[in-house]
Amino acid sequence: MVERVFSERVLTERGELVLRGRAGHFELISNGVFLTDTRSGESERVLVRAALAGLENPRPRLLIGGLGVGFSLAEAVRTDASEIIVVEIEPSVVNWHRGVLKPFSEGALDDPRVRVVTADLAAWFTGTSDRFDAICLDVDNGPGWTVVDHDTGFYRPAGLAMIREHLLPGGVLAVWSASAQRRFADTLHRVVGPVRTVRVPVGRGDPDVVYVASCED
Repeated sequence: MVERVFSERVLTERGELVLRGRAGHFELISNGVFLTDTRSGESERVLVRAALAGLENPRPRLLIGGLGVGFSLAEAVRTDASEIIVVEIEPSVVNWHRGVLKPFSEGALDDPRVRVVTADLAAWFTGTSDRFDAICLDVDNGPGWTVVDHDTGFYRPAGLAMIREHLLPGGVLAVWSASAQRRFADTLHRVVGPVRTVRVPVGRGDPDVVYVASCED
């Protein structure tokens, strides 16, 4: 039997983006560098669970920055969130979730609470006054290793301060990272508020990390 292989390549303003599939799983590759795949997704689910845990609002407004392979969004629609906005810069990623990646986001794009915005997240933030109970940031490979230089801005003080302006009082910013980043955690604490660290074991190497910062005012 011949193994079925899927491969689709697009050229974007940020370079080459490839979706590859083999043996029922897919991986996203940006400019030759691995971003994410569909083999686990536990830390992406933890990102959402940790962000929503303990919020006073039982029907929170949630923003997800970065669609990826859809695990965070799939987790979000299982919650009681009243509204879920996903901002994804790559139109091809959104289109893949209407096709081959739909099983991994569990058809969440069809949920009436979900609105997908195809835009640069930083530009979108500067053009909206929307505020959220929780913001989940999963852009690039996290604060320690970005493939696209533009994405580093989210993890610097100015970028975090911009995001903080879109949190409601008592809101939470949860940030996914491919590894522990102590300096980033200190910056997050200083700019947003007290930080809780959640480590998620992976099959090989250092655990994924979710940083959860609470905005106290």
